[in-house]
Amino acid sequence: MNNSSQQQTFAFIGSYAEPSSPGVHVCSYNVETGALALTGASVDGLKNPTFLDIDEKALRLYALSEGINAEGQRYGEANAYTIEPKSGQLTLLNKEQTVTSPTCHITLDHTHRYLMVASYHGGLVGLSPLLADGRISPLADAHQHVGASLLPVQSQPRAHSMTVDRLNRYVLACDLGLDRIIIYRLDIEQQKLIPHHETIIDAGSGPRHWQFHPSLAYGYVINELNATITAFSYDEQQGQLTMIETVPTLPADYDGENACADIHISPDGRFLYGSNRGHDSIVVYAIDPTNGRLSFVEHISTMGQHPRGFAISPDGHFVLVANRDTNDIVSFRRDAESGKLSPTGHTLQVPKPVCIKFIT
Repeated sequence: MNNSSQQQTFAFIGSYAEPSSPGVHVCSYNVETGALALTGASVDGLKNPTFLDIDEKALRLYALSEGINAEGQRYGEANAYTIEPKSGQLTLLNKEQTVTSPTCHITLDHTHRYLMVASYHGGLVGLSPLLADGRISPLADAHQHVGASLLPVQSQPRAHSMTVDRLNRYVLACDLGLDRIIIYRLDIEQQKLIPHHETIIDAGSGPRHWQFHPSLAYGYVINELNATITAFSYDEQQGQLTMIETVPTLPADYDGENACADIHISPDGRFLYGSNRGHDSIVVYAIDPTNGRLSFVEHISTMGQHPRGFAISPDGHFVLVANRDTNDIVSFRRDAESGKLSPTGHTLQVPKPVCIKFIT
């Protein structure tokens, strides 16, 4: 038996949940069919663990959740778990308060020494050190974004995600309320996020999630409010963005309500995928490696409602979509040459799924 046949791939699902119900679900993943199956190792005790990140080398999972202080005010909380490699079973290491308002996104730096969060409701970003055993230390640094933009929902800052660049030098914070991508320099020794640069995009766009190209100097942001994706070139030495173009996520003849959500690039860097909530579709674009521009490939129905998040499997063969409002995760096979998706027929029922993270 070779090593690949001995490996097992798990998918962890973060969802909206009350502490009394399972919030992080552990699934086995079939690499041949793209099907998920619940293992029975789900964990409860968390309020809305909607976003996750994984330290694959150390076998640890980090989940955000909400806490409530003595005055009844909600705050951000982060939870560290060990992952049992044979079963995917999660064991709590510790939990720690992060920023002073509920969070919507959590990510690790590439050294796995720091955890960063973004707060949509508070317009905050924060950084917490991690101990050698994976436990979360108290918050070391936080920044309050300031300002507003065009639309009523943009009457205040709304930090939505944090993404670390390839060299682990800069962190890009998408702020939906400000129509800005705020770039911080990650100071490892001082345990700080140092404001570095801001990129302004079209008013009313609502930048939500960012994705770096896996090998080229490009990056892409999906804009929730005006249903677009904006492409940039990225100077990783200077930590600066230069806009290339903006493309729509919706068909030209669609006039219903919509809010974009998630964005991912295939492991080979050839195709980009984004989710539409309302149109309930995945839009597919081909990436031109010579200039970073996008060419439309297709729209495909997510076969459910409100695709809040999705994930491309580690081998790039499948795309799994979390339809929050129909409580399901739908599996699609991905054609490596065309980038197109086709339903596999496999669906997993999970209450209010949001985030999907793989580990092999």
